[in-house]
Amino acid sequence: MEQQLKTNIQQPTHANGIRKNERLEVVDALRGIALCAIVIIHCLEHYNLYYIPENTPQWLTTIDKGIWQTIWFLLAGKAFSAFSLLFGFSFFIQYDNAQRRGIPFRGRFAWRMVLLMMFSQLHSLFYNGDILLLYAVMGFLLIAVCRCQTQTVLILAILLILQPIEWIRLLLTANGIPFIEYGNHWMKFAGLAKPVMENGNLLEVIQSNITYGQLYGNLWQIENGRICQIGGLFLFGLAAGRLQLFVKSEKSVHYWKKLIGSAILLFIPFYLIKIYHSDWTGGNAALNMPLEIASSSISNFLLMTVLAGFFVLAWFSREKGYSFQRQFIHYGRMSLTNYITQSIIGITLFYGFGLNLYRYTGATYCLLIGIVIVILQMLFSRYWLSHHKQGPLERIWKKLTWI
Repeated sequence: MEQQLKTNIQQPTHANGIRKNERLEVVDALRGIALCAIVIIHCLEHYNLYYIPENTPQWLTTIDKGIWQTIWFLLAGKAFSAFSLLFGFSFFIQYDNAQRRGIPFRGRFAWRMVLLMMFSQLHSLFYNGDILLLYAVMGFLLIAVCRCQTQTVLILAILLILQPIEWIRLLLTANGIPFIEYGNHWMKFAGLAKPVMENGNLLEVIQSNITYGQLYGNLWQIENGRICQIGGLFLFGLAAGRLQLFVKSEKSVHYWKKLIGSAILLFIPFYLIKIYHSDWTGGNAALNMPLEIASSSISNFLLMTVLAGFFVLAWFSREKGYSFQRQFIHYGRMSLTNYITQSIIGITLFYGFGLNLYRYTGATYCLLIGIVIVILQMLFSRYWLSHHKQGPLERIWKKLTWI
């Protein structure tokens, strides 16, 4: 999840050609389509229930499998990666604006992250897969490096995306040297949370999420490399802002083409590691886990770069993007509001206290449900922003940021 952040840019240099207070709509649209993908992924997961319905016709089971595999390959981990990268980019915009005005911003952004923690706790009452808490914590990394040279930021970003802890863990384990055991602690709390998600009433779900529900979600993220991954993506977003990758120019188009080509070439070997590492290790779980975490982090980032690059280049090929791309602008501008409300809608549809749809919906129906949720949220976002400058939660966040 990500948040809605300001994408207003102050008076620019002649090189970027952006007028004062003009929004980078390509960023809003990319954030919107990333959130759309996140909603669809959440629906396929039944909002962390992961249930396969019984007595499904064979033809529908075949379609479900194809949809699941396709969406998982194209979107799982990639939408989250794009969302996270744009969080780092939005920090750059805010920090750059503050510098232009001569306003100290690092302390203000730290307070903003504290507020995001509060939003995360509100969100976590309903959905135990919240990402905002980890965003808020890792947001302090942006404060720490915002004065570093761009080259230093990129080196740190690459290092984090490579998951150095997992490679160290792999080398030590392969040589029989003991390492901290982790990777499955979240499963204990998943076992406690899921019966409540399936059969509990709303109050019981909230009570569960306050305790072991949050432990389920947050431990899974920690044990699956999300700390390094998010940190790296935030820093890549910061660097993207400095390099003006989302501002149309000959230089940015050239950058994106080089990034896409390089990412495709690098994706192939890392994806092969991801799908075949178990064969190479003889099924050794102690070796498989770090390989899985590292290869997933890297391959997801690389494929996200390809997909985001094509999206941006398609936008640049038209003066203001293609019509289908522009449909996601309002949705992306209200990403904090939409991220939290889609979870409330989703658990009401899928959990036991609501419509209990997790028992009856495979990937095909979940995809359709996800699309309906997105369309409804897009319509609401368009309506709301025709009467207001910001989404409701975005406005509250901004007001509290500057108290």
